[in-house]
Amino acid sequence: MSESAPPQSTSETAAVYRPTERTVPTRSRDRAAYDRELVHAILDEAYVCHLGFVRDGAPVVLPTLFGRIGERLYVHGSTGSRPLRETGRTDPGLPICLTVTHVDGLVLARSAFHHSINYRSVVVHGIARTVTDPQERRTALDAIVDHVVPGRSADSRPADEKELAATAVIRLDLQEVSAKIRTGGPNDEPRDLELPHWAGVVPLAHGYAAPIPSDDLDPAVGVPDYLTAL
Repeated sequence: MSESAPPQSTSETAAVYRPTERTVPTRSRDRAAYDRELVHAILDEAYVCHLGFVRDGAPVVLPTLFGRIGERLYVHGSTGSRPLRETGRTDPGLPICLTVTHVDGLVLARSAFHHSINYRSVVVHGIARTVTDPQERRTALDAIVDHVVPGRSADSRPADEKELAATAVIRLDLQEVSAKIRTGGPNDEPRDLELPHWAGVVPLAHGYAAPIPSDDLDPAVGVPDYLTAL
């Protein structure tokens, strides 16, 4: 199969992804969104995705790192990894579902039933394909490194041939995609508003502490600017 990027269609360059039967939720449809920039922002802020597929008739979900280049997601792993092995064995590829979720707040209601969380999530359905083109593989691996810390791939030794031979890369095109978002406070029942229980939102936020150098790092090597920028 050709590893070159396919020409972009009108749907791939539109401002929104086209909803499908799998991307329209059965509950809380008002929380679903298909805006392309919003989907990209949620993906780019996430460090870990969960990769779901079926193996021997049973569901499997694996957490893993990923990277995005335009309308493609890349996932890497050992060539011995089962999902990456199976992706290369199947034609035209392996059906997968990839998800990311950010938890932004704990929503505490007066009733146990209405407790919830504020969140931003993305679900991607599609066919994962093995990347075999050497240049695309290197570009994808750089994107995965830079997804964790932007600028890091240029400030580290690239994988050598032995390491590349032990690494498999799969790609997933962003075509069947949806975001889902919850914001705001609890949705208490009117009859519960007078109950003497605290109700509201406990916001959550992640941050970065000062970098801790490796024990064997040369003291002359300072903290790079891209880490200071975090």
